[in-house]
Amino acid sequence: MANDKVEDLLKYKGISPKPQDFDAYWDRALKELDAQPLDYELVEADFQTPLAACYHLYFTGVGGARVHAKYAKPRQARGKGPGLALFHGYHTGSGDWSDKASYAAYGITVIAMDCRGQGGLSEDNLTAKGTTLKGHIIRGLDEEDPDKMYFRNVFLDLAQTVRILMSMEQVDEDRIAVHGCSQGGALTVACAALEPRVRLAIPVYPFLTDYKKAWEMDITSSAYEEIAYYFRFMDPLHRREEEVFNKLGYIDIQNLAGRIRARVVFVTGLADTVCPPYTQFATYNKIKSDKELVVYHEYGHEYLPYLGDRVLQELLKL
Repeated sequence: MANDKVEDLLKYKGISPKPQDFDAYWDRALKELDAQPLDYELVEADFQTPLAACYHLYFTGVGGARVHAKYAKPRQARGKGPGLALFHGYHTGSGDWSDKASYAAYGITVIAMDCRGQGGLSEDNLTAKGTTLKGHIIRGLDEEDPDKMYFRNVFLDLAQTVRILMSMEQVDEDRIAVHGCSQGGALTVACAALEPRVRLAIPVYPFLTDYKKAWEMDITSSAYEEIAYYFRFMDPLHRREEEVFNKLGYIDIQNLAGRIRARVVFVTGLADTVCPPYTQFATYNKIKSDKELVVYHEYGHEYLPYLGDRVLQELLKL
């Protein structure tokens, strides 16, 4: 995988389909979100620091699910400051308080959302036909209505999370950043696409993109292995292959990328076997806003040196 040449990757446009009604699908979804109140509940966390006040934040997402996020704000804010939404990797949760408190110490208000039904405290109340084993990409594929797909609701939760962040009295709504790695990288892209007021997006080796390309590669050793599972057990003759990939197109971030208005710092590793570089570049190459590509040539889906410092520097520029 590390042999992929950047010049070739920069020409790649993806092979997964984009549904004909894709834009109407998300415009309709955003209208549903617009009807959601921005009310939220704060519960003081056990973890506190001299420079950061930490809370559990709960809100009601589309469909009535109770969504949880970690929230940390500066204790000594002077006027309105920047806000940062953090998104986590697949299967996990929003993580420790310490990194959120560290950002808050620099005057940055942080909110870190738990995805529904994954490793955090957010509930998943989606009822959908089909398998509930293996993963969330395939959740809802057996429903006729594509609104039943799991990631539709999660993507809307992202936009609602950022809207809540923008509404806070100490936050400047014109200085909002979003950031995450892997699934969190995908959610960073989706959030910036669905909430165009986001000013800075820093996605790192994003997941949830170019599903058909991932399937054509060594999918069983990647984060996309649930697609192979779906075909093996739910459609072994591939009678629904075209339908499946078209439906996955609704939650493919490469199809959302063109909506982004924020500045994007896109980080990738050419040795990534979990989220193959070609799938990531399918998204990068469709971003039309101001963008910068940061390439780790010998690195894969792992810790990337100096990245944390770079993220903080970008945030302080806000």
